[in-house]
Amino acid sequence: MIIKGKAIKYGNDVNTDVILPGRYLHLTDPEEMVKHVLEDLDPDFLKKFHIGDVVVAGRNFGCGSSREQAVMCLKYAGVGCIVAKSFARIFYRNAINQGLPVVESPDAADIIDSGDELEIDINEGFIVDKTKNLRFSFHPIPGFIKKILEAGGLIPRLKKLGEE
Repeated sequence: MIIKGKAIKYGNDVNTDVILPGRYLHLTDPEEMVKHVLEDLDPDFLKKFHIGDVVVAGRNFGCGSSREQAVMCLKYAGVGCIVAKSFARIFYRNAINQGLPVVESPDAADIIDSGDELEIDINEGFIVDKTKNLRFSFHPIPGFIKKILEAGGLIPRLKKLGEE
C-alpha cells in the first residue's frame, strides 16, 4: 500500500474534540461531517486539503475522548494517512478499525513541513519526503493490521473472512 500526498502539519496533543467538535457528534451523514473536520484547530483545513493528503503531527495525536467520529470524518474527508510522533492508543486502534492508515515516526514528524510532498510505503515501512529528498523508516505494520487496512477497515475485513 503506497500513499502519496502533501503534508499538512500540526503540533502536539491534537484532541478528538478539535478533529470533530462535540457540537457535530449528532451528524451521521459523511458529507456533513466532513464540512467540520478540524475546523476548531484549523478553519482553513478544507481549503488547503486535497484527497490523499497526509496529516503530520507531534505526540499524542487523537487524545481526548474515544469518539470514533473523529477518525471517521478524517477518513470521509479522504486523508491518506496520519504520521505522528505518537498516537493516543484508542485513536490508533479506531483508525485501524476504520481503515485509516496511521504511522508513528518521530523523526519524520519533526522534519516534515506542511506542503512537503510525501510517499508512504505501508508494506515496506518507509516515508519519503520528496520535497527534502529524505527517507524515514518506521516499525513495520503487522500483517493482520495491513489486511484490515487493505480491506478498508475491520468490518470489511471480517466480511471478507466470512466469505472465504
